Amino acid sequence: MNDNKKPQEEIKEYAEGWITERKGTDVPAFLKFAYIFIIGGCLIYLIVFMNGEVNHSERGVLVRAFNAVSQSSPGLMYAIAIIGLVYFVILIGFVFRKFHED
Repeated sequence: MNDNKKPQEEIKEYAEGWITERKGTDVPAFLKFAYIFIIGGCLIYLIVFMNGEVNHSERGVLVRAFNAVSQSSPGLMYAIAIIGLVYFVILIGFVFRKFHED
């Protein structure tokens, strides 16, 4: 027999075997930090472009005209950004907590 093979009980399967991982493994560090950059970028984008791209050389006039007609609500957009920030804080707390096997 080959002694290099791991016993089958050390492998966890998800989605009927489409995803497998070894028991006791943690999420890679680069993926944990990817959460920070992705969600942080989304929140920054939401705040910077909350009223559209009003300073664009070609579309800016149309965006400003649409904003004047549609009466956008900056308060609502900031509330959505705050909800996103709360989600971000909860997710980062969840991602960086100590790993434990279920």
